[in-house]
Amino acid sequence: MTGTPAPFTAEDYASRMRRATEAADAAGLAGLLIAPGPDLVWLTGYRPGETERLTLLVLRAGQEPVLVVPTLEAPDAAKAAGAPALTLRDWTDGHDPYEVSAALLGSTGRYGISDNAWAMHLLGLRERLPDVDHVALTRALPMLRAVKDAAELERLAAAGAAADATYEEIRTVGFAGRREREVAADLDALLRRHGHSQVDFTIVASGPNGANPHHEVGERVIERGDMVVLDFGGLKHGYGSDTSRTVHVGEPTAEERAVHDVVRAAQEAGFRAVRPGAACQDVDRAARAVIADAGYAEYFIHRTGHGIGVTTHEPPYMIEGEEQPLVPGMCFSVEPGVYLPGRFGVRIEDIVTVTEDGGRRLNNTSRELATVD
Repeated sequence: MTGTPAPFTAEDYASRMRRATEAADAAGLAGLLIAPGPDLVWLTGYRPGETERLTLLVLRAGQEPVLVVPTLEAPDAAKAAGAPALTLRDWTDGHDPYEVSAALLGSTGRYGISDNAWAMHLLGLRERLPDVDHVALTRALPMLRAVKDAAELERLAAAGAAADATYEEIRTVGFAGRREREVAADLDALLRRHGHSQVDFTIVASGPNGANPHHEVGERVIERGDMVVLDFGGLKHGYGSDTSRTVHVGEPTAEERAVHDVVRAAQEAGFRAVRPGAACQDVDRAARAVIADAGYAEYFIHRTGHGIGVTTHEPPYMIEGEEQPLVPGMCFSVEPGVYLPGRFGVRIEDIVTVTEDGGRRLNNTSRELATVD
């Protein structure tokens, strides 16, 4: 993909809202209550700033979508790409936004509500409608955003290619003698140079820090002989990237190579398990079995993968107990790891999309153990 993709249209957003409303109705919900965050962005294209004032999209079968919005935010809401498919209902300071919202809802029923809705807003709604129940959206409709269309896949592929280009360049910089935060800053700059508008994380976990999967970069000086876990990503054209590779500063030991080979084989096994109809847990089982057979079961301490889209972490999750079947268009990470406390860690991660006959990687850099200076 080259250039900037065509923006989503009002009809694209109208179609998403219709599908979401139909899914809610089929799930026995009275409707959906969508707060600012990734669900609202995906459904309407509107991304308001974080504020204590209530903004709420109400979706109900048989009713046009309504966006409750503060009056001072209404002009920006009206400019959103999905606004033509919405009715705006504004409220002014000094008036009760929960009364405005309650008027759009029935006096009973169960609504799916965005996971990231503020507690004060949920409590405000419950005070006005005590007989209305609520359930977290990812519990009620976990697959709402999981299956991507062609335009979304195009954006995810572009984000993955940008992350790949970042990895190829970071391998050429010096590691030894530099602090983790300095290499992390290089990753941030490279992601932005390759088109990311937002960088969500740049993990640089060297030596014993590599045994912490979500290590926060710090002042540790990277030394020759260190394994270094690199995990980085963010948003390009509104869709996420997330990739991990493990490099070694100078020549690795035989043990370090062996552990890396185990993780590489596990990552390959997880990828090979991707196919329509397989359960999410099958991907986790395939990757985990390789690590367990090699004797490192206790050192693989997280799920094998997570969904990705307008956020870098979303359903579905590749973990034991998740029986949701894979369908074409789903996108998620496959990222097994081994973490040896006090010594080093290894993780290898690709974003994968389900195709009609298997899976396709959106990250295509070498998964071999790379040496850096």
